[in-house]
Amino acid sequence: MSILSVRHFLASLLIILPCSWLSSPVSAAEDFKMGVVDPQIVLEKSKAGKRALEGLKEYVSIRQKLLSKDEEDLRNAEKQLREQATKMSETEKREKETQFRTKVQDYQKRAQEFNQELQRKQKELVDEYMKKIMAATKTVAEKGGYSLVVDKGSEQTMKIVLYHKDAIDLTEQVLKEFDQVNK
Repeated sequence: MSILSVRHFLASLLIILPCSWLSSPVSAAEDFKMGVVDPQIVLEKSKAGKRALEGLKEYVSIRQKLLSKDEEDLRNAEKQLREQATKMSETEKREKETQFRTKVQDYQKRAQEFNQELQRKQKELVDEYMKKIMAATKTVAEKGGYSLVVDKGSEQTMKIVLYHKDAIDLTEQVLKEFDQVNK
């Protein structure tokens, strides 16, 4: 093979290769499918999600009743302290007020602990269910040939997707898959 033939061969390659590179992204872009999912809806509408949320509501209700009873006890103690204050000596009055403040501080501490525990339980629930929702989303995406699925967010969280066609919303499909797997 002569040098001239090698140059023609290389020149041909330099022309053909860039053209083939240009055609690859176009076909890859044509195969690209994107979808959106609202995980909040999947959690709220799925059977397992509803059960978990009901359990959380029940937990909150029980704790709230306990805190309400403590609050009522504090109001009664305060009322009693005011009524008896005129009949007490200054030392007795200070002692009762100190006891009352201690009860108030204990109540506030319990309420704060309850809120922290509730936040922890909510986070655990969301983390657990997000893993399951992600698995269901992956299954739906792989079956449907989707390259990318985005969390569309919501008004309660952060709106991520500003616009999408209804045709790419996979929420109902993910919900069905989620319910199938998490009975």
